[in-house]
Amino acid sequence: MAQVLPIRFQEHCQLQNVGINAANIGFATLTMESDKYICVREKVGETAQVVIVDMADPGNPTRRPISADSAIMNPASKVIALKAGKTLQIFNIEMKSKMKAYNAPEDVVFWKWISVNTIALVTESAVYHWGMEGASEPVKMFDRHTNLAGCQIINYRTDKEQKWLLLVGITAQQSRVVGAMQLYSVERKVSQPIEGHAASFAQFKMQGNSSESTLFCFAVRAANGGKLHVIEVGSPAAGNQPFTKKAVDVFFPPEAQNDFPVAMQVSPKHDVVFMITKYGYVHLYDLETGTCIYMNRISGDTIFVTAFYEPTSGIIGVNRKGQVLSVSVDEANLIPYVTNTLQNPDLALRMAVRNNLAGAEELFVRKFNMLFGQMQYSEAAKVAAAAPQGILRTSQTIQRFQGVPTQPGQTSPLLQYFGILLEQGQLNKYESLELCRPVLQQGRKQLLEKWLKEDKLECSEELGDLVKQADPTLALSVYLRANVPAKVIQCFAETGQFQKIVLYAKKVNYTPDYVFILRNVMRINPDQGLQFAQMLVQDDEPLADLSQIVDVFAEFNLVQQCTSFLLDALKNNRPAEGPLQTRLLEMNLMAAPQVADAILGNQMFTHYDRQHIAQLCEQAGLLQRAIEHYQDSFDIKRAIVHTHLLNPEWLVNFFGSLSVEDSLECIKAMLTHNIRQNLQICVQVSTKYHEQLGTTSLIEIFESFKSFEGLFYFLGSIVNFSQEADVHFKYIQAACKTGQIKEVERICRESNCYDAERVKNFLKEAKLTDQLPLIIVCDRFDFVHDLVLYLYRNNLQKYIEIYVQKVNPSRLPVVVGGLLDVDCDESIIKSLIMAVRGSFDTDGLVEEVEKRNRLKLLMPWLESRIHDGVQEPATHNALAKIYIDSNNNPERFLRENQFYDSRVVGKYCEKRDPHLACVSYERGQCDEELIRCCNENSLFKSEARYLVNRQDADLWALVLIETNEYRRPLIDQVVQTALSETQNPDEVSATVKAFMTADLPNELIELLEKIVLDNTLFSEHRNLQNLLILTAIKADRTRVMEYITRLDNYDAPDIANIAIGSELYEEAFAIFRKFDVNTSAIQVLIEHIGNLDRAYEYAERCNQSDVWSQLAKAQLQASMVKEAIDSYIKADDPSTYVEVIEVSENNGNYEDLVRYLNMARKKTREVLIETELVFAFAKTGRLAELEEFVNGPNHAQIQQVGDRCYDAQLYEAAKILFNNVSNFARLASTLVHLGEYQNAVDGARKANSTRTWKEVCFACVDGGEFRLAQMCGLHIVVHADELEELIHYYEARGHFEELISLLEAALGLERAHMGMFTELAILYSKYKTSKMREHLELFWSRVNIPKVLRAAEQAHLWSELVFLYDKYEEYDNAITTMMQHPVDAWREAQFKDIVTKVANIELYYKALTFYLEIKPMLLNDLLLVLVPRLDHNRTVNYFTKRGRLHLVKPYMRAVQSLNSKAVNEALNQVLVEEEDYQSLRASIDAYDNFDNINLAQQLERHELIEFRRIAAYLYRGNNRWQQATDLCKRDHLYKDAMQYASDSRNPDIAEALLAWFLEINRHDCFAACLYACYDLLRPDYILELSWRNNIMDFAMPFLVQVIREYIGRVERLETKGEEAESEKQEQPMMMNEPQLMLTAGPGVMPATGMMPAGAGMMPAQGMAPMGGMQPNMMPGGGYGQPAPGFM
Repeated sequence: MAQVLPIRFQEHCQLQNVGINAANIGFATLTMESDKYICVREKVGETAQVVIVDMADPGNPTRRPISADSAIMNPASKVIALKAGKTLQIFNIEMKSKMKAYNAPEDVVFWKWISVNTIALVTESAVYHWGMEGASEPVKMFDRHTNLAGCQIINYRTDKEQKWLLLVGITAQQSRVVGAMQLYSVERKVSQPIEGHAASFAQFKMQGNSSESTLFCFAVRAANGGKLHVIEVGSPAAGNQPFTKKAVDVFFPPEAQNDFPVAMQVSPKHDVVFMITKYGYVHLYDLETGTCIYMNRISGDTIFVTAFYEPTSGIIGVNRKGQVLSVSVDEANLIPYVTNTLQNPDLALRMAVRNNLAGAEELFVRKFNMLFGQMQYSEAAKVAAAAPQGILRTSQTIQRFQGVPTQPGQTSPLLQYFGILLEQGQLNKYESLELCRPVLQQGRKQLLEKWLKEDKLECSEELGDLVKQADPTLALSVYLRANVPAKVIQCFAETGQFQKIVLYAKKVNYTPDYVFILRNVMRINPDQGLQFAQMLVQDDEPLADLSQIVDVFAEFNLVQQCTSFLLDALKNNRPAEGPLQTRLLEMNLMAAPQVADAILGNQMFTHYDRQHIAQLCEQAGLLQRAIEHYQDSFDIKRAIVHTHLLNPEWLVNFFGSLSVEDSLECIKAMLTHNIRQNLQICVQVSTKYHEQLGTTSLIEIFESFKSFEGLFYFLGSIVNFSQEADVHFKYIQAACKTGQIKEVERICRESNCYDAERVKNFLKEAKLTDQLPLIIVCDRFDFVHDLVLYLYRNNLQKYIEIYVQKVNPSRLPVVVGGLLDVDCDESIIKSLIMAVRGSFDTDGLVEEVEKRNRLKLLMPWLESRIHDGVQEPATHNALAKIYIDSNNNPERFLRENQFYDSRVVGKYCEKRDPHLACVSYERGQCDEELIRCCNENSLFKSEARYLVNRQDADLWALVLIETNEYRRPLIDQVVQTALSETQNPDEVSATVKAFMTADLPNELIELLEKIVLDNTLFSEHRNLQNLLILTAIKADRTRVMEYITRLDNYDAPDIANIAIGSELYEEAFAIFRKFDVNTSAIQVLIEHIGNLDRAYEYAERCNQSDVWSQLAKAQLQASMVKEAIDSYIKADDPSTYVEVIEVSENNGNYEDLVRYLNMARKKTREVLIETELVFAFAKTGRLAELEEFVNGPNHAQIQQVGDRCYDAQLYEAAKILFNNVSNFARLASTLVHLGEYQNAVDGARKANSTRTWKEVCFACVDGGEFRLAQMCGLHIVVHADELEELIHYYEARGHFEELISLLEAALGLERAHMGMFTELAILYSKYKTSKMREHLELFWSRVNIPKVLRAAEQAHLWSELVFLYDKYEEYDNAITTMMQHPVDAWREAQFKDIVTKVANIELYYKALTFYLEIKPMLLNDLLLVLVPRLDHNRTVNYFTKRGRLHLVKPYMRAVQSLNSKAVNEALNQVLVEEEDYQSLRASIDAYDNFDNINLAQQLERHELIEFRRIAAYLYRGNNRWQQATDLCKRDHLYKDAMQYASDSRNPDIAEALLAWFLEINRHDCFAACLYACYDLLRPDYILELSWRNNIMDFAMPFLVQVIREYIGRVERLETKGEEAESEKQEQPMMMNEPQLMLTAGPGVMPATGMMPAGAGMMPAQGMAPMGGMQPNMMPGGGYGQPAPGFM
């Protein structure tokens, strides 16, 4: 079993696993002010951010883009403090707001939250406290002491009340870290410098003190060792004893010589000091005594920040690797650890009492029993009261104190015990009961009240029952404290506090019988009962059934109260409450109709029986409510016709609740019953609900009753909002019927919804006196022609004049057309036209007249309008048409008139004269119409002139489109006529652009040759020449060279580049050569023509530097390196030295490269040039020149060249170069390749680089120089990361001995680490197994045990494997290994030591199997070791199944004290099989937990009499007396039989035994049985047996004894009788009446059954006198049966 540890260690999270960079885990970037948050400052790229890790959810850290020098989180809330330079700010993260800000006058070197609302600020000179509330600035607390000068501040602590302040810093002095502290008293305002590294304050209450003491704990690692000091600061409080100063040594392991304390926390719960050191060790000290409880290493890395861990009252911290670790006290193991491991029971007792910790129960019980046995009851009571977790405060303890008699003049031990308990705190349940029982018996109720107020008693139901007998109110208090709802509510009810019942029941979630309680309240006070009932239903879920509550109200006929209750209870109007709603309305309709009417009026309920309530309402005279509730339409119609009894407004609204059919039926019924009375209501209903009821249906109803008045008012109210045509028509019709002509006129004018045709026909048929409605309809809906015909034929011409002059003059064209259709006289029409002064459509009028071929009719009117200056196009259009038709000089009119519409007139002319149409279209720029007209009539010349003159690109694109069938003739006219005629360059440009846009290159060339080559005005135009050449390049390349030669005024570079783009390279070369652009010309030869020979010749002819440079580039690209370098030298151009170097190196032309670089170095001193020159020297073997060059002034990168030479295996050159730059690492590598190993080691020593050491080491290994290799290896193995590679290198080459020697030599190094010890152990396991055990025993604590475990397992080193498992505390695996490989691994002492530490219980039983098979003789030793851990039942069953119980008999003897049934039965079985009846008898007597009957039945059949005797004994123990005596009789065990018969207390068994003795003629046993069973035997029966068997002598002693006993009883009765008689005589006679003799039978007489008849009194009738026995009586007949009392 694993060692019991007093601490609990836990890793909460790994910060690197949640995204925190390892580089940001340090004292400067990570802060932890409490166990709630960790704050880390990071920088991702260029962005600074703060990461907040919530320890409640560490997997989801919060990241904020914050740039600050420091960030600390508030210890309790999401508030962060930020510091940037001298600026301090506090932010609330959740509210996203800034709380405070402050600009410090000096730098803050350290800061820390010392409480949830205060930050401590430490500067170079002083310490400040900055509160978070309000706008206060930091307050200076004290100046820094000089002993902290130059120290790094690492912590700041305060006591609970911030009266003592402590500043902690460290500094390096004399090769060690020295701690300096400054302790400051706020009250005294003085400081004290102290040497120390870590410190903390603690509050501790000493035994006997009334208040806490403030303790100051600090630890220091001085030059002479470590110390922990615990002292009390300040003066002790009044009444307090001062705390004795403690100073204890702090142990630091030898391997931690430079270790020192870095953090300290004090657990207030356990009074334990936690101290963390730099090397990751944790120390636990008892605060009161300073005793070291535990020390161990918990982290291999420094824990640089810690905080108090509140959940376990421990310490939590973060180490360099990002592990968040916590250490706390393991309460279950602390006391056992102190007791057993530290062997300090006094400290264990003190800590158990002080901190209420388990684990010392046995010590307390032992001490209590000792004191109790010594009758030191007061001290025993103190021990019982102080025992942790109340282990001794039980009912058994109370009973023990109760059993102690009270000495005269002294306080009862029980009261002493209770007094001590009351002083310490609260009594438990049993103690409270036992204390209160005598107190209440004495009537000292005030003591009980006092104890309850002081919370000294644990309240329970039993205590309440006890108190209730004396004071119900006080009992209620007890019940409340004990949380016994049933009894509390019972007390509330008994004391009349009904309102509190519901509140209490809800509070404790208890449901009493509320209905029963309500009924009782109603009997006493109905108003109070109403309040109680309302409380029952005030929540959403009623506490009692509403129906039952209403029944209670009904029982007492409380209608008003019931109504009030139900109105409140049913306010939520739930469907399930329908019956109750009905019941409420019913009772009020019968008792108070006005109340029911008010309830119904409020519409509170909707789920009651509406039909039933409707009938009740009608009976109660509430007709309106009845109609509201009736569901049957017959009932509604029957009641609704009495409108005079109803509220009209309500009645109208009521129709909204009826269905459509019912509403219509009700309206019919109302009109049928009394149309005069009900018409207005029907109209109102129809108006309001016409959309639902249907307007058509309502119209039909009114029409069926021929009520046009109702129809008019109904439709009049909806016509303005209706869109139905029939509604508007019916309204017009009803208005006409009722003579409302003005309304008809309004609707006809304003409505847009009626059917105009239908209305027009109706108005025609109506023959109204006023035709205005008809005129309005015809005018609005374009029935003017019909109107004119109707009015003209009915001789109503005056209405025609009125219409066109006053109503709508714009309708004049239509009216004129109509009059022309009826052959009206022209003079009338002309006069009508001339008379109209309003505006009308002239085009329409012209159209109407023109359609009828009467256009000349308008000529006078048109000329008069033109004469009046009218510019309306329609007027001029009409006059143009008249002139064209009359051929009255139309072309002149068309060219000069500016007001006609060209399109209209042109369209009119197309069929009459296309030329006039073109004139009209050209005048109006009607492009499409003109082109169409010209194309249709082949007027291409006009079209060409128009296009050239128009200069419209879109128009050109339209006519030059490929699909235009007229394009060719049009182009011909453009080239031949239009362009030849023009002198405008813009027109030419627009035309050329149009041809280019249309992609007509050939036509464009034709056009341009016409313009450029024909010696025109535009022949020398540069753009046209450019365009001609470009067009030829695109369309006809054969003409390009001709144009280049003939033309001179074009843009040569641009044209040449375009030619190159079109792959006309010769033409481009010709252009460049013609215009002497040599660089471009040779570029064409190189890049496009690709003839370097022609290029070389051209360069020779030109002999220009830039030309040579271009040629050199081309030659370089063609890998003509030598030629290119020659060309560069001729050009004297070093500009492309990068490309030259690259190509030369790729082709290996280093000789030529040297020439080029020498030339380039003269021109420019570039680093690359000189660097490559050095490398070229190395490649060409010019080592002398190389050495001379590098020794002189240069800009070459020697290191880089050296690396290149090294990579190219130019080791001699590399040696020169590395030596020049003193790169000893590379020099060593180079010397290795040159075979100079000793020099290489010297170089590696100078380089002191791990990589160099490795390289030299490996080279020495390969070269067989193992001595030098070991020298190098010693510098490698101290680096754990490099160790594995080194080992692999040695192992891969088979140098195992050398490798082991190397690691053995390295173990003595100062920097020896765990990896070295681990790898050496693995090597031993592989190659030198004999040395592995010794190595592990020496260095097991310094090896990586899991890794060595795997190696040992692979090497089958089982003994070493078990050793490692033991040290690694993997006890399960150790035991398994020993059992699997017993020959190599098993050692008895080791096995027994380890097996008790395993965690897997199954291994116990596997170990038993192992011992059973391998070491059976040692099995009991193992079992005895495992006794505390085995399941003994399972163990016994295990050996029972394997038939090996005899083998484990000692084990069963050892554990039988546990009185286990399985063990007892198994051991008894073994004893039976061994025939050891004595041991079996002892086992049965000592341990009774087994199947007695089963064993008895088994032993009953045993061949040995002693075992059968034990069977009888077992039957006796189980009250099977008959079986026990029968078994004894069978084996003739007379004594046992008599004893069992006596013990049975059964007279029948005793008498049967006597009879059996007589049967076997054992009269001596008969006499002995009479003695043994004396009190069970009847004397008469014994006398009879003796007489019949003639053995009176054997029975005589029994009879003598019986007679003597009876005589003594009679004498005592006589004495009592005489005393009673004398007392009776002394009493005066109260009444002179004869005494009655009671004859209730012998049972009434005192003790008559205790004596024979006639003894001391007269014999009863029929009984012989004393001493006179009737001779003929059977033996025994003279004695009566003994009375029941004798039995």
